[in-house]
Amino acid sequence: MACTTLLVGKTASYDGSTLIARNDDSPSGVFTAKAMKVMLPNEQPREYVSKIAHCKITLPDNPLRYTLMPNVDPKEGIWGAQGINEDNVAMTATETITTNARVLGADPYVDNGIGEEDLVVLTLPYIHSAKAGVLRLGELLATYGTYEPNGIAFSDGNDIWWLETIGGHHWIARRVPDDSYVMMPNQFGLDRFDFEDAYGAQKENLCSPDLLDFVKQHHLDLGQGTLFSPRLAFGSHSDSDHVYNTPRAWYMGRYFNPHTYRWDGENADFTPLSDDIPWCLVPERKITVEDVKYILSSHYQGTPYDPYGKDKEKAHLYRPIGVSRTSFLACLQIRNGVAKENAAIEWVAFGSNPFNAFVPLYTNVSRLPAYFTNATLDVDSHNFYWASRLIGALADAHYNTTAPVIQRYELAVASQCRHVIEEAEKKADFSREAVNESLAKIAENETQKVLNQVLYLASCEMKNSFSLSDR
Repeated sequence: MACTTLLVGKTASYDGSTLIARNDDSPSGVFTAKAMKVMLPNEQPREYVSKIAHCKITLPDNPLRYTLMPNVDPKEGIWGAQGINEDNVAMTATETITTNARVLGADPYVDNGIGEEDLVVLTLPYIHSAKAGVLRLGELLATYGTYEPNGIAFSDGNDIWWLETIGGHHWIARRVPDDSYVMMPNQFGLDRFDFEDAYGAQKENLCSPDLLDFVKQHHLDLGQGTLFSPRLAFGSHSDSDHVYNTPRAWYMGRYFNPHTYRWDGENADFTPLSDDIPWCLVPERKITVEDVKYILSSHYQGTPYDPYGKDKEKAHLYRPIGVSRTSFLACLQIRNGVAKENAAIEWVAFGSNPFNAFVPLYTNVSRLPAYFTNATLDVDSHNFYWASRLIGALADAHYNTTAPVIQRYELAVASQCRHVIEEAEKKADFSREAVNESLAKIAENETQKVLNQVLYLASCEMKNSFSLSDR
Protein backbone atom coordinates (compact mmCIF):
# COMPACT_ATOMS: atom_id res chain seq x y z
CA MET A 1 0.00 0.00 0.00
CA ALA A 2 1.00 3.64 -0.55
CA CYS A 3 1.56 4.23 3.16
CA THR A 4 3.66 6.09 5.73
CA THR A 5 5.20 4.35 8.77
CA LEU A 6 6.54 5.70 12.08
CA LEU A 7 8.36 3.51 14.62
CA VAL A 8 9.27 4.72 18.13
CA GLY A 9 11.68 2.90 20.43
CA LYS A 10 10.79 2.41 24.08
CA THR A 11 13.10 5.05 25.55
CA ALA A 12 12.13 7.52 22.82
CA SER A 13 8.44 7.19 23.74
CA TYR A 14 6.74 9.15 26.50
CA ASP A 15 5.91 6.18 28.75
CA GLY A 16 8.41 3.45 27.86
CA SER A 17 6.12 1.79 25.34
CA THR A 18 7.14 0.55 21.95
CA LEU A 19 5.04 2.24 19.24
CA ILE A 20 4.64 1.10 15.65
CA ALA A 21 2.23 3.12 13.52
CA ARG A 22 1.24 3.19 9.87
CA ASN A 23 -1.16 4.98 7.57
CA ASP A 24 -2.80 2.34 5.38
CA ASP A 25 -3.35 4.30 2.16
CA SER A 26 -5.15 3.02 -0.92
CA PRO A 27 -3.89 3.58 -4.47
CA SER A 28 -4.90 6.79 -6.25
CA GLY A 29 -8.63 6.84 -6.96
CA VAL A 30 -9.35 3.95 -4.57
CA PHE A 31 -10.92 4.13 -1.09
CA THR A 32 -10.66 0.71 0.57
CA ALA A 33 -13.26 0.06 3.26
CA LYS A 34 -11.81 -1.54 6.39
CA ALA A 35 -13.21 -3.09 9.59
CA MET A 36 -11.49 -4.41 12.70
CA LYS A 37 -11.64 -8.08 13.63
CA VAL A 38 -10.45 -10.51 16.28
CA MET A 39 -9.30 -13.74 14.66
CA LEU A 40 -9.93 -16.60 17.10
CA PRO A 41 -7.73 -19.70 16.84
CA ASN A 42 -10.58 -21.84 15.51
CA GLU A 43 -11.19 -19.29 12.73
CA GLN A 44 -7.59 -19.21 11.49
CA PRO A 45 -7.24 -21.15 8.21
CA ARG A 46 -5.00 -24.25 8.19
CA GLU A 47 -4.78 -24.51 4.40
CA TYR A 48 -4.24 -20.98 3.19
CA VAL A 49 -4.81 -19.99 -0.45
CA SER A 50 -4.19 -16.40 -1.53
CA LYS A 51 -6.64 -14.67 -3.85
CA ILE A 52 -4.16 -12.66 -5.93
CA ALA A 53 -1.35 -15.15 -6.57
CA HIS A 54 -3.16 -18.42 -5.69
CA CYS A 55 -0.29 -19.38 -3.43
CA LYS A 56 -1.09 -22.42 -1.27
CA ILE A 57 0.49 -22.74 2.17
CA THR A 58 -0.13 -25.23 4.98
CA LEU A 59 -0.10 -23.30 8.25
CA PRO A 60 1.06 -24.55 11.67
CA ASP A 61 -1.29 -25.83 14.34
CA ASN A 62 -2.02 -23.91 17.56
CA PRO A 63 -2.26 -20.35 16.23
CA LEU A 64 -2.58 -17.48 18.68
CA ARG A 65 -5.59 -15.18 18.82
CA TYR A 66 -4.89 -11.84 17.11
CA THR A 67 -6.49 -8.65 15.89
CA LEU A 68 -6.39 -7.55 12.28
CA MET A 69 -7.89 -4.96 9.93
CA PRO A 70 -9.18 -6.87 6.87
CA ASN A 71 -10.75 -5.42 3.77
CA VAL A 72 -14.54 -5.26 3.96
CA ASP A 73 -14.68 -6.57 0.39
CA PRO A 74 -12.91 -9.98 0.37
CA LYS A 75 -12.61 -10.27 -3.42
CA GLU A 76 -8.82 -9.64 -3.34
CA GLY A 77 -8.16 -11.53 -0.12
CA ILE A 78 -7.97 -10.77 3.59
CA TRP A 79 -5.36 -7.96 3.63
CA GLY A 80 -5.03 -8.15 7.43
CA ALA A 81 -2.82 -5.03 7.46
CA GLN A 82 -1.86 -4.96 11.15
CA GLY A 83 -2.65 -6.37 14.56
CA ILE A 84 -1.50 -7.61 17.95
CA ASN A 85 -1.56 -11.24 19.06
CA GLU A 86 -2.36 -12.62 22.50
CA ASP A 87 1.35 -12.71 23.41
CA ASN A 88 1.51 -8.91 22.93
CA VAL A 89 3.48 -9.11 19.70
CA ALA A 90 2.47 -6.53 17.09
CA MET A 91 2.89 -6.41 13.33
CA THR A 92 2.06 -3.85 10.65
CA ALA A 93 2.20 -4.88 7.00
CA THR A 94 3.02 -3.34 4.75
CA GLU A 95 4.82 -0.22 3.65
CA THR A 96 5.28 -0.57 -0.10
CA ILE A 97 8.93 0.27 -0.78
CA THR A 98 11.16 0.64 -3.84
CA THR A 99 13.82 -1.38 -5.61
CA ASN A 100 15.96 -1.22 -8.74
CA ALA A 101 16.65 -3.12 -11.94
CA ARG A 102 19.95 -4.57 -10.71
CA VAL A 103 18.21 -6.29 -7.79
CA LEU A 104 15.31 -7.58 -9.87
CA GLY A 105 17.64 -8.77 -12.59
CA ALA A 106 19.46 -10.89 -10.03
CA ASP A 107 16.42 -12.06 -8.02
CA PRO A 108 13.18 -11.56 -10.01
CA TYR A 109 9.76 -11.37 -8.40
CA VAL A 110 7.74 -14.59 -8.05
CA ASP A 111 4.31 -14.28 -9.68
CA ASN A 112 2.73 -16.95 -7.47
CA GLY A 113 4.52 -15.90 -4.29
CA ILE A 114 3.23 -14.09 -1.19
CA GLY A 115 2.44 -10.39 -0.82
CA GLU A 116 0.79 -7.78 1.33
CA GLU A 117 -2.54 -9.57 1.05
CA ASP A 118 -1.15 -12.53 3.01
CA LEU A 119 1.58 -11.47 5.42
CA VAL A 120 -0.31 -10.77 8.65
CA VAL A 121 -2.34 -13.98 8.47
CA LEU A 122 0.75 -16.05 7.65
CA THR A 123 2.95 -14.58 10.37
CA LEU A 124 1.29 -12.87 13.34
CA PRO A 125 -0.55 -15.90 14.86
CA TYR A 126 2.67 -17.91 15.11
CA ILE A 127 5.22 -15.59 16.73
CA HIS A 128 6.11 -14.91 20.35
CA SER A 129 8.51 -11.99 19.89
CA ALA A 130 9.28 -9.27 17.38
CA LYS A 131 12.52 -10.96 16.36
CA ALA A 132 10.68 -14.24 15.82
CA GLY A 133 8.39 -12.37 13.44
CA VAL A 134 11.37 -11.35 11.30
CA LEU A 135 12.68 -14.90 11.22
CA ARG A 136 9.32 -16.46 10.33
CA LEU A 137 8.62 -13.97 7.57
CA GLY A 138 12.17 -14.36 6.28
CA GLU A 139 11.65 -18.11 6.03
CA LEU A 140 8.35 -17.61 4.17
CA LEU A 141 10.02 -15.22 1.71
CA ALA A 142 12.84 -17.67 1.04
CA THR A 143 10.41 -20.56 0.56
CA TYR A 144 7.60 -18.98 -1.47
CA GLY A 145 9.08 -15.74 -2.80
CA THR A 146 7.21 -12.48 -3.26
CA TYR A 147 5.81 -10.50 -6.18
CA GLU A 148 6.31 -7.00 -4.69
CA PRO A 149 8.67 -4.93 -2.51
CA ASN A 150 7.53 -4.39 1.08
CA GLY A 151 8.61 -3.11 4.48
CA ILE A 152 7.17 -4.72 7.62
CA ALA A 153 7.46 -3.80 11.31
CA PHE A 154 7.26 -6.11 14.32
CA SER A 155 7.22 -5.11 17.99
CA ASP A 156 6.93 -6.46 21.51
CA GLY A 157 7.47 -4.77 24.86
CA ASN A 158 11.23 -4.58 24.40
CA ASP A 159 12.05 -4.54 20.71
CA ILE A 160 11.00 -3.16 17.35
CA TRP A 161 12.34 -4.78 14.18
CA TRP A 162 12.00 -3.47 10.63
CA LEU A 163 12.25 -5.89 7.68
CA GLU A 164 12.59 -4.93 4.02
CA THR A 165 12.22 -7.37 1.13
CA ILE A 166 14.88 -7.50 -1.58
CA GLY A 167 13.84 -8.86 -4.97
CA GLY A 168 11.89 -12.10 -5.05
CA HIS A 169 13.43 -14.05 -2.15
CA HIS A 170 15.89 -11.95 -0.14
CA TRP A 171 15.35 -9.76 2.91
CA ILE A 172 17.18 -7.58 5.42
CA ALA A 173 16.16 -6.35 8.90
CA ARG A 174 17.37 -4.08 11.68
CA ARG A 175 16.35 -3.58 15.27
CA VAL A 176 15.19 -0.01 15.93
CA PRO A 177 17.42 1.60 18.58
CA ASP A 178 15.52 2.11 21.84
CA ASP A 179 16.26 5.85 21.90
CA SER A 180 15.26 6.51 18.28
CA TYR A 181 12.35 6.84 15.90
CA VAL A 182 12.15 5.65 12.30
CA MET A 183 10.46 7.52 9.43
CA MET A 184 9.41 5.44 6.45
CA PRO A 185 7.75 6.82 3.34
CA ASN A 186 7.33 4.51 0.33
CA GLN A 187 10.98 3.83 -0.42
CA PHE A 188 13.75 1.52 0.70
CA GLY A 189 14.80 2.88 4.07
CA LEU A 190 17.72 1.12 5.76
CA ASP A 191 20.85 3.25 5.36
CA ARG A 192 23.44 1.09 7.13
CA PHE A 193 23.84 -2.57 8.07
CA ASP A 194 26.30 -4.72 10.01
CA PHE A 195 26.88 -8.06 8.27
CA GLU A 196 29.24 -9.16 11.05
CA ASP A 197 26.42 -8.94 13.58
CA ALA A 198 23.91 -10.48 11.16
CA TYR A 199 26.12 -13.54 10.72
CA GLY A 200 27.17 -13.59 14.38
CA ALA A 201 25.32 -12.48 17.50
CA GLN A 202 22.31 -11.12 15.57
CA LYS A 203 21.62 -8.51 18.23
CA GLU A 204 20.70 -5.66 15.91
CA ASN A 205 20.88 -7.07 12.35
CA LEU A 206 19.30 -9.99 10.50
CA CYS A 207 19.21 -10.97 6.82
CA SER A 208 18.94 -13.77 4.29
CA PRO A 209 21.74 -16.28 4.90
CA ASP A 210 23.27 -15.63 1.45
CA LEU A 211 22.72 -11.86 1.29
CA LEU A 212 26.39 -10.85 1.48
CA ASP A 213 27.30 -13.27 -1.30
CA PHE A 214 24.32 -11.98 -3.30
CA VAL A 215 25.58 -8.39 -2.93
CA LYS A 216 29.13 -9.29 -3.96
CA GLN A 217 28.17 -11.54 -6.85
CA HIS A 218 25.91 -8.92 -8.44
CA HIS A 219 28.00 -5.82 -7.61
CA LEU A 220 25.22 -4.20 -5.61
CA ASP A 221 27.36 -2.31 -3.07
CA LEU A 222 27.56 1.27 -4.40
CA GLY A 223 29.22 2.79 -1.35
CA GLN A 224 32.67 4.41 -1.46
CA GLY A 225 33.47 3.82 2.21
CA THR A 226 33.57 0.94 4.63
CA LEU A 227 29.92 1.14 5.77
CA PHE A 228 27.43 -0.79 3.69
CA SER A 229 24.29 1.16 2.70
CA PRO A 230 21.30 -1.08 1.89
CA ARG A 231 19.46 1.99 0.59
CA LEU A 232 22.11 2.54 -2.10
CA ALA A 233 22.35 -1.15 -2.93
CA PHE A 234 18.71 -2.18 -3.00
CA GLY A 235 16.67 1.04 -3.23
CA SER A 236 15.63 3.56 -5.84
CA HIS A 237 17.04 6.91 -6.91
CA SER A 238 14.27 8.34 -9.06
CA ASP A 239 12.71 11.72 -9.74
CA SER A 240 9.38 10.42 -8.41
CA ASP A 241 11.00 9.79 -5.00
CA HIS A 242 11.47 13.56 -4.71
CA VAL A 243 7.77 14.18 -5.24
CA TYR A 244 6.28 11.21 -3.45
CA ASN A 245 8.69 9.96 -0.78
CA THR A 246 11.58 12.12 0.43
CA PRO A 247 9.36 15.15 1.24
CA ARG A 248 7.47 13.06 3.81
CA ALA A 249 10.68 11.95 5.54
CA TRP A 250 11.84 15.58 5.49
CA TYR A 251 8.67 16.80 7.20
CA MET A 252 8.78 14.10 9.89
CA GLY A 253 12.41 14.82 10.71
CA ARG A 254 11.70 18.55 10.71
CA TYR A 255 8.95 18.00 13.30
CA PHE A 256 10.80 15.72 15.72
CA ASN A 257 14.28 17.28 15.34
CA PRO A 258 13.71 20.97 14.52
CA HIS A 259 17.03 22.11 16.02
CA THR A 260 19.29 19.14 15.32
CA TYR A 261 19.54 19.97 11.63
CA ARG A 262 18.64 22.81 9.31
CA TRP A 263 15.58 21.80 7.33
CA ASP A 264 14.84 25.05 5.48
CA GLY A 265 16.67 27.72 3.53
CA GLU A 266 19.70 27.85 1.27
CA ASN A 267 22.03 26.24 3.83
CA ALA A 268 19.67 23.44 4.83
CA ASP A 269 21.19 20.10 5.83
CA PHE A 270 18.17 18.32 4.40
CA THR A 271 15.46 19.45 1.97
CA PRO A 272 12.35 17.74 0.57
CA LEU A 273 14.60 16.43 -2.24
CA SER A 274 17.29 14.87 -0.01
CA ASP A 275 18.02 11.19 -0.59
CA ASP A 276 20.20 10.88 2.52
CA ILE A 277 17.74 11.71 5.32
CA PRO A 278 18.65 9.21 8.08
CA TRP A 279 16.51 6.11 8.54
CA CYS A 280 16.39 6.75 12.29
CA LEU A 281 17.06 9.71 14.56
CA VAL A 282 17.09 10.40 18.29
CA PRO A 283 14.20 12.84 18.86
CA GLU A 284 14.73 16.11 20.72
CA ARG A 285 11.96 15.16 23.16
CA LYS A 286 9.87 12.12 24.06
CA ILE A 287 7.27 11.10 21.46
CA THR A 288 3.62 10.66 22.47
CA VAL A 289 0.72 8.89 20.80
CA GLU A 290 -0.66 12.36 20.09
CA ASP A 291 2.59 13.18 18.24
CA VAL A 292 2.14 10.03 16.20
CA LYS A 293 -1.38 11.10 15.27
CA TYR A 294 -0.28 14.64 14.42
CA ILE A 295 2.63 13.73 12.16
CA LEU A 296 0.71 10.96 10.38
CA SER A 297 -2.10 13.47 9.77
CA SER A 298 0.24 16.19 8.54
CA HIS A 299 0.06 17.99 5.21
CA TYR A 300 3.14 20.23 5.37
CA GLN A 301 1.60 22.73 7.78
CA GLY A 302 3.81 25.76 8.22
CA THR A 303 5.46 25.34 4.81
CA PRO A 304 4.58 26.55 1.31
CA TYR A 305 3.66 22.96 0.39
CA ASP A 306 0.46 22.80 2.48
CA PRO A 307 -2.46 21.99 0.13
CA TYR A 308 -4.70 24.09 2.41
CA GLY A 309 -2.22 26.99 2.41
CA LYS A 310 -2.02 30.22 0.47
CA ASP A 311 0.90 29.44 -1.87
CA LYS A 312 -1.02 28.09 -4.83
CA GLU A 313 2.12 27.38 -6.88
CA LYS A 314 3.70 25.10 -4.28
CA ALA A 315 0.61 23.79 -2.48
CA HIS A 316 0.45 20.52 -4.41
CA LEU A 317 4.10 19.88 -5.24
CA TYR A 318 4.51 16.98 -2.82
CA ARG A 319 2.41 14.05 -1.66
CA PRO A 320 1.19 14.80 1.91
CA ILE A 321 1.39 12.28 4.74
CA GLY A 322 -2.25 12.84 5.70
CA VAL A 323 -3.73 12.05 2.29
CA SER A 324 -7.34 11.74 1.14
CA ARG A 325 -7.23 7.99 0.45
CA THR A 326 -6.15 6.71 3.87
CA SER A 327 -8.19 3.67 4.86
CA PHE A 328 -7.06 3.72 8.47
CA LEU A 329 -4.26 4.72 10.82
CA ALA A 330 -3.24 2.34 13.60
CA CYS A 331 -0.64 2.84 16.32
CA LEU A 332 0.19 -0.43 18.07
CA GLN A 333 1.31 0.32 21.62
CA ILE A 334 2.93 -2.37 23.79
CA ARG A 335 3.26 -0.89 27.28
CA ASN A 336 5.73 -1.79 29.99
CA GLY A 337 5.05 -1.53 33.72
CA VAL A 338 1.44 -2.71 33.50
CA ALA A 339 -0.16 -6.14 33.77
CA LYS A 340 0.62 -8.26 30.70
CA GLU A 341 -3.03 -8.80 29.90
CA ASN A 342 -3.55 -5.02 29.72
CA ALA A 343 -0.27 -4.08 28.02
CA ALA A 344 -1.40 -4.05 24.39
CA ILE A 345 -3.46 -1.14 23.09
CA GLU A 346 -4.37 -0.44 19.49
CA TRP A 347 -5.08 3.19 18.62
CA VAL A 348 -7.30 3.40 15.54
CA ALA A 349 -8.59 6.12 13.22
CA PHE A 350 -10.39 5.72 9.89
CA GLY A 351 -10.45 7.86 6.76
CA SER A 352 -8.36 10.93 6.01
CA ASN A 353 -6.28 11.74 9.09
CA PRO A 354 -6.52 15.56 9.14
CA PHE A 355 -10.23 15.10 9.90
CA ASN A 356 -10.48 12.04 12.18
CA ALA A 357 -9.90 11.05 15.81
CA PHE A 358 -7.67 8.43 17.46
CA VAL A 359 -9.39 5.84 19.68
CA PRO A 360 -7.57 3.29 21.91
CA LEU A 361 -8.83 -0.28 22.31
CA TYR A 362 -7.50 -3.17 24.37
CA THR A 363 -6.53 -6.08 22.10
CA ASN A 364 -6.44 -8.91 24.64
CA VAL A 365 -10.14 -9.60 24.03
CA SER A 366 -12.31 -12.10 22.16
CA ARG A 367 -14.52 -9.49 20.52
CA LEU A 368 -14.43 -5.81 19.61
CA PRO A 369 -17.20 -3.17 19.66
CA ALA A 370 -19.57 -3.24 16.69
CA TYR A 371 -18.85 0.42 15.94
CA PHE A 372 -15.36 -0.71 14.79
CA THR A 373 -16.34 -4.01 13.15
CA ASN A 374 -19.65 -3.54 11.35
CA ALA A 375 -18.64 -1.54 8.26
CA THR A 376 -20.07 -2.80 4.96
CA LEU A 377 -19.59 -1.56 1.41
CA ASP A 378 -22.58 0.77 1.82
CA VAL A 379 -22.18 4.24 3.31
CA ASP A 380 -23.61 4.25 6.83
CA SER A 381 -22.85 6.79 9.53
CA HIS A 382 -23.46 4.23 12.30
CA ASN A 383 -19.93 2.86 12.14
CA PHE A 384 -16.58 4.53 12.71
CA TYR A 385 -15.22 3.87 9.21
CA TRP A 386 -18.00 5.50 7.19
CA ALA A 387 -18.72 8.28 9.70
CA SER A 388 -15.05 9.27 9.54
CA ARG A 389 -15.05 9.14 5.74
CA LEU A 390 -18.10 11.41 5.60
CA ILE A 391 -16.54 13.97 7.95
CA GLY A 392 -13.37 14.10 5.86
CA ALA A 393 -15.18 14.47 2.54
CA LEU A 394 -17.32 17.31 3.92
CA ALA A 395 -14.57 19.12 5.83
CA ASP A 396 -11.86 19.05 3.17
CA ALA A 397 -13.53 21.65 0.93
CA HIS A 398 -14.18 23.86 3.99
CA TYR A 399 -10.86 23.35 5.75
CA ASN A 400 -10.46 26.74 7.43
CA THR A 401 -14.08 26.84 8.58
CA THR A 402 -14.17 23.31 9.99
CA ALA A 403 -10.61 23.05 11.37
CA PRO A 404 -11.53 24.40 14.85
CA VAL A 405 -14.35 21.88 15.36
CA ILE A 406 -12.17 19.02 14.10
CA GLN A 407 -9.43 19.99 16.57
CA ARG A 408 -11.93 20.07 19.44
CA TYR A 409 -13.26 16.69 18.32
CA GLU A 410 -9.80 15.12 18.36
CA LEU A 411 -9.09 16.50 21.84
CA ALA A 412 -12.47 15.45 23.22
CA VAL A 413 -12.11 11.86 22.03
CA ALA A 414 -8.49 11.42 23.11
CA SER A 415 -8.90 13.00 26.55
CA GLN A 416 -12.12 11.15 27.40
CA CYS A 417 -10.69 7.82 26.23
CA ARG A 418 -7.49 8.32 28.20
CA HIS A 419 -9.55 9.08 31.32
CA VAL A 420 -11.59 5.88 30.91
CA ILE A 421 -8.41 3.81 30.68
CA GLU A 422 -6.81 5.61 33.65
CA GLU A 423 -9.86 4.92 35.82
CA ALA A 424 -10.18 1.29 34.70
CA GLU A 425 -6.54 0.48 35.45
CA LYS A 426 -6.86 1.77 39.01
CA LYS A 427 -8.91 -1.37 39.71
CA ALA A 428 -7.36 -4.71 40.54
CA ASP A 429 -9.51 -6.40 37.93
CA PHE A 430 -11.75 -5.12 35.15
CA SER A 431 -13.34 -6.26 31.91
CA ARG A 432 -11.34 -5.09 28.93
CA GLU A 433 -14.27 -5.79 26.65
CA ALA A 434 -16.54 -3.61 28.78
CA VAL A 435 -13.96 -0.80 28.75
CA ASN A 436 -13.69 -1.11 24.97
CA GLU A 437 -17.46 -0.65 24.74
CA SER A 438 -17.16 2.54 26.80
CA LEU A 439 -14.40 3.78 24.52
CA ALA A 440 -16.47 3.00 21.45
CA LYS A 441 -19.45 4.89 22.88
CA ILE A 442 -17.25 7.98 23.38
CA ALA A 443 -16.08 7.70 19.78
CA GLU A 444 -19.61 7.24 18.48
CA ASN A 445 -21.10 10.14 20.45
CA GLU A 446 -18.33 12.61 19.63
CA THR A 447 -18.19 11.54 15.99
CA GLN A 448 -21.92 12.07 15.58
CA LYS A 449 -21.61 15.52 17.16
CA VAL A 450 -18.83 16.62 14.84
CA LEU A 451 -20.58 15.17 11.80
CA ASN A 452 -23.60 17.30 12.65
CA GLN A 453 -21.38 20.38 13.04
CA VAL A 454 -19.38 19.83 9.87
CA LEU A 455 -22.51 19.22 7.81
CA TYR A 456 -23.98 22.48 9.09
CA LEU A 457 -20.81 24.49 8.39
CA ALA A 458 -20.41 22.99 4.93
CA SER A 459 -24.07 23.66 4.15
CA CYS A 460 -23.62 27.33 5.07
CA GLU A 461 -20.88 27.63 2.45
CA MET A 462 -22.65 25.93 -0.44
CA LYS A 463 -22.18 27.68 -3.78
CA ASN A 464 -25.90 28.06 -4.36
CA SER A 465 -26.58 29.87 -1.07
CA PHE A 466 -28.43 33.22 -1.11
CA SER A 467 -28.55 35.63 1.79
CA LEU A 468 -32.07 36.99 1.17
CA SER A 469 -34.92 34.80 2.43
CA ASP A 470 -38.61 35.23 3.28
CA ARG A 471 -38.08 34.91 7.05
